[in-house]
Amino acid sequence: MHTSSVTDLIHPDAHSRAAGLLLASALGAIALLLGRWEPLIGGPVFGIVLGIAVRNLFAPDARFTPGIQFGGKQVLQWSIIALGFGLSLGQVARTGVQSLAVTAVTMSTAFLAAWLLGRWLGVHDKLKILIGVGTAICGGSAIAAITPIIRPDDHDTAFAISTIFLFNLVAVLLFPLLGHLMHMSDLGFGLWAGTAINDTSSVVAAGYTYSHTAGDYATIVKLTRATLIIPVSLVLALLVAAREKRRHKLAGSTGQFSLASIFPWFILWFLVASAIRSVGLVPLAIQPAIHDVAEFLIIVALTAIGLSANLRRMASTGMRPILLGLGVWIAVAVSSLLVQLVIGQL
Repeated sequence: MHTSSVTDLIHPDAHSRAAGLLLASALGAIALLLGRWEPLIGGPVFGIVLGIAVRNLFAPDARFTPGIQFGGKQVLQWSIIALGFGLSLGQVARTGVQSLAVTAVTMSTAFLAAWLLGRWLGVHDKLKILIGVGTAICGGSAIAAITPIIRPDDHDTAFAISTIFLFNLVAVLLFPLLGHLMHMSDLGFGLWAGTAINDTSSVVAAGYTYSHTAGDYATIVKLTRATLIIPVSLVLALLVAAREKRRHKLAGSTGQFSLASIFPWFILWFLVASAIRSVGLVPLAIQPAIHDVAEFLIIVALTAIGLSANLRRMASTGMRPILLGLGVWIAVAVSSLLVQLVIGQL
């Protein structure tokens, strides 16, 4: 006689997901420790690299697949919601208002460059969006946020994150040197780093390498920029919904299509979490623990994405996505400097 376990009662697929989730979590824990040891690279990048390595060196069998897929989708959404508890939208809006003009220009430049250069290079739409959004807003976190909306192949997500990381690393090494050569002010460099470098850890590293004041300002600018993933995600969701509705009509489907079927509800819960944080309902004593949980969840999710990535398919994509990432990154960095030059904030 079969006796149902607690996990069966929670979800009938719980057992089938266990192996993949345990693998992603174990690798994620290693990646978290490596990220603490080498914060310049960070746990998420270590996670996706470990995932790719295990996937392509050891090829986990089919019993791991359900849990890996669950980690790359549902756990990814949970991580974004958890991040909301550590982000006060009101505080960021107040302290980052001076950077909005530069941020608006650099974001517009990133999207335009990704579209034009991507078409010229022949990069397909979803990879263009991933690289464009990752460069425009906040690197791997932005890519993680829009992945459940546009639903790209996992190897595209891994490729985009790897491409973004490559130019983050270059920026950390190059930006402080260029800033001193151009005799930029602390606030000018902080604004440049905050609007032109993608990942938060890389912004912090470059900013504080330049000066403490530059690091403080760069961090505030980066947080302001990160909040823009919310309207961008909602716009993408509406565009995807409209495309799906047209597809239903062309296919002659009699079924009703609604925005609710594709709306990224996790973004709404992210807003709820941010509102709770903003009104002071999250005790200060537990905020570090919530941040640690969010960090670990996103590492596990990106590790799962790495475990789904096929290096052969990534290699078949060739150099074009890397060239796209380079072109968009240069366009963003230059446009940020030009706007600061015009407004006299260098």
